[in-house]
Amino acid sequence: MRRFNSILILSSALVMASCGQKKSEQSVVIIDETPKVTVTKVNAENVPQLSTYPTTVEAEIVNNITPQSASRINQIFVEIGDHVKAGQKLATMDAISLEKLKLQMKNDSIEYGRTKELYEIGAVSQANFETMTLAYEVSKKTYSNLLENTILTSPISGIITARNYDEGDMYAMAQPLFVVQNITPVKMLINISENNYSKVKKGMEVDIVADAFPGETFKGKVNLVYPTIDSRTHTFPVEIIIDNKDEKLRPGMFARVTVNYGTNYRVVVPDNAVLKQVGADEKYVFVLNEDNTVSYTPVKLGVRMGDKYEVISGIDDGATVVTTGQTRLKNNIKVDIVK
Repeated sequence: MRRFNSILILSSALVMASCGQKKSEQSVVIIDETPKVTVTKVNAENVPQLSTYPTTVEAEIVNNITPQSASRINQIFVEIGDHVKAGQKLATMDAISLEKLKLQMKNDSIEYGRTKELYEIGAVSQANFETMTLAYEVSKKTYSNLLENTILTSPISGIITARNYDEGDMYAMAQPLFVVQNITPVKMLINISENNYSKVKKGMEVDIVADAFPGETFKGKVNLVYPTIDSRTHTFPVEIIIDNKDEKLRPGMFARVTVNYGTNYRVVVPDNAVLKQVGADEKYVFVLNEDNTVSYTPVKLGVRMGDKYEVISGIDDGATVVTTGQTRLKNNIKVDIVK
């Protein structure tokens, strides 16, 4: 057992008055330099296996509302931020072409009726009747298509998040006239390590926090687990869905999703007991032995929980570790325990 001491030699010259001679004396002072440390006993406990993933909120459905061809915008009925229902009228485009096509369809309808009557009495060939029937069907479908692109309606219930033109503008097909987004629910994508692939199931509950609402936690569920792993990143996408009935979460918001993969029964140590090897990524602690010496002990860490670490390997349940005073420690050195 080694003990580190420092010897301080003090020299003093004493003048002997009786004989006029000088005599040197030496005094030895012993200074105890045994490192003083504080320690704590560590134990195993159930450690939640939580992982947090940054992401961005997205609308469940996004529809770009655009006419099929360039034309002038006649009237706009909604503004950004308006809630709309499926089938609700959003805008009307110039209707001149529609009126022309309506007249053409009406004329084709009349001709079709006449041709049918003549065909039934044998006055028109089957080929002529089929030609007229085809022309009428094409006319109806063309009118129906143009009607949809003249009176623009919303295909979904949602909120108007963009309007890129004004009344009277010529729609030039460069941008959608409107963007409608369904934000009840909203979704987000996270990329999870392939190590957890077997742990992620559809319907799993997750916690979400958003920077826009500090201190508030939203509940979501795993809605879709992608079936393939990215060979470059070794991760797989997972879609999270949130009801968002109150519409608090909006597309574009930054959020963090926390997934709970269960619990592990592992030793937990205070973070001030863990040190990092200089020039390497190795983490280690000093474990106190029964003879008051300490052992340099590498550890593999898991999740961090506030001011504690989960220890995957390296320390046994019930071990005593040094929490302060590690700067002067080395393997097998004796220490003094400060209460």
